[in-house]
Amino acid sequence: MAGNEHIVIVGGGPGGYESALVAAQLGARVTVVDTDGLGGSAVLTDCVPSKTLIATAELMTEVEGAAELGVCLHDGEGDAATSVSVNLARVNQRVKQLAADQSADIARRLAREDVTIVEGRGRLDGPGRVAVTRPDGSEETLEADAILVATGAAPRTSPSAQPDGERILTWEQVYDLSEVPEKLIVVGSGVTGAEFASAYLALGVDVTLVSSRDRVLPGEDADAAAVLEDVLTRRGMNVLSKSRMESVVREGDKVTVALTDGRTIEGSHCILAIGSVPNTADMGLEEAGVTLDQGGFIEVDRVSRTSARGVYAAGDCTGVLMLASVAAMQGRIAMWHFLGDAVHPLDLTKVASNVFTAPEIATVGVSQQVVDSGEIQAETVTLGMSGNPRAKMQGVHDGFVKLFCRPGSGIVVGGVVVAPRASELIHPISIAVAESLTADQLAQVFTVYPSMSGSVAEAARRLHGV
Repeated sequence: MAGNEHIVIVGGGPGGYESALVAAQLGARVTVVDTDGLGGSAVLTDCVPSKTLIATAELMTEVEGAAELGVCLHDGEGDAATSVSVNLARVNQRVKQLAADQSADIARRLAREDVTIVEGRGRLDGPGRVAVTRPDGSEETLEADAILVATGAAPRTSPSAQPDGERILTWEQVYDLSEVPEKLIVVGSGVTGAEFASAYLALGVDVTLVSSRDRVLPGEDADAAAVLEDVLTRRGMNVLSKSRMESVVREGDKVTVALTDGRTIEGSHCILAIGSVPNTADMGLEEAGVTLDQGGFIEVDRVSRTSARGVYAAGDCTGVLMLASVAAMQGRIAMWHFLGDAVHPLDLTKVASNVFTAPEIATVGVSQQVVDSGEIQAETVTLGMSGNPRAKMQGVHDGFVKLFCRPGSGIVVGGVVVAPRASELIHPISIAVAESLTADQLAQVFTVYPSMSGSVAEAARRLHGV
């Protein structure tokens, strides 16, 4: 356990504040150097805001299917309603308020644990030293027994596609919109691009999704991506596959996206979702002996150590797996390791992740691609959601549960869920993967009838005896 060690954490996002809580719990003195607000981009400009926006989009999707469930909407005069609209200014006001409230909650929690917060930009300044430049330009140097760098990442832009914060936007800038875009072009079909495209489509926006690959979500399960793309196109989205953006320009209220094949797309707004760059420049990292890869990400081992003694790193600045949950775990592991507590190295095979589209796509453990490549031998079963009784009641037609288990032992090694609230349904599969449960053990757990989770148990039953 810790004595009176001083931990300095540069960055107040999930990797930073979660590590601060662990270090404080173990008796260390903790200082967090924060630039943009506690919670980082995850709370202020990324996860919390985007999922709050998506919550409104989910409600719009449910309203769209209300008639199938026998619910009739009417206007104020008693006539049947022909459309439902959204007040984007009110939505974004709520989004920003929730983000600010969550940041304030984190600040209060850190204060209760006697964590010191220093506002300013931190950089490494020799062994065990962090130099802080405060907003007023003054300098302060903090001596530390260990340093954790958790500075996150920022949206990638292009010299030929520069955001202006009004019509050409990064995903951090969309919350200043006061009116629903007339025609939105989303460049990038990874997780961020797919989520925003799906959300704005549900809000009633004409959406075109520009994908440089042959399908949306190229990094996700191919079967899941196919379901999502089918649903999006069925709902009216224009998905342009194998189409690479060359430039984005604005003329007045019109935005034009030029593709490398000579085609152009016109819209009222464009969201750039073309990746992230780590916030590691001008931090004195390499001078301190911290190794960066070619993309500028900090190289770390499975207990979050960098190549410099006493310097750890966590979160998106490491590029390990850019999820808030992984950032938080990296930060906790770093503190457990340095302060001598029991620690298990980071195991990415047990990380559950979710794409917050409609339907959601949740995954954990090994992937179909890994199984198909022969890297891991696994039996697979896929069970469509359309046969689930609760899904029928709720008007859910698309989606599935897929499980992977080892032949012979029957141990569950991975799974995919495509469904509304897949982020919740993946949890029993995550437990099975984390605890090396067999398909039979997963199948024999009681599930509520009727429930979506019943499909998880049914899929496990179909793996009996493999």
